[in-house]
Amino acid sequence: MQMEISLHKVAQVVLFAHEMDRAENELRAFIDGLNEDEQAELVALMWIGRGSFDSGDWDEALMTARQEKITPTEDYLLGIPHLADHLENGAEMMGYDLSDAEEDLL
Repeated sequence: MQMEISLHKVAQVVLFAHEMDRAENELRAFIDGLNEDEQAELVALMWIGRGSFDSGDWDEALMTARQEKITPTEDYLLGIPHLADHLENGAEMMGYDLSDAEEDLL
């Protein structure tokens, strides 16, 4: 399974989400700047990390994210408690390691 969104972009969202108190505007703008495929993948990855889908259900999670989008992705994701943790868990469950990408951004 190959994601369209780069690990660096996922890591950037994670870092902003960890700093939500002072980086909310940056996080909103960053997510808004992603294309539709990247936004859907971010939602699917968060759902997998949250346990709403299993890692083997990537295609189903991605299809659901596309079909059920009714609000801007940044509004939806910023309303999710523990967003950064869910994204990190989702990446790990999908076999991706965000640590190098996160270090590059620091």
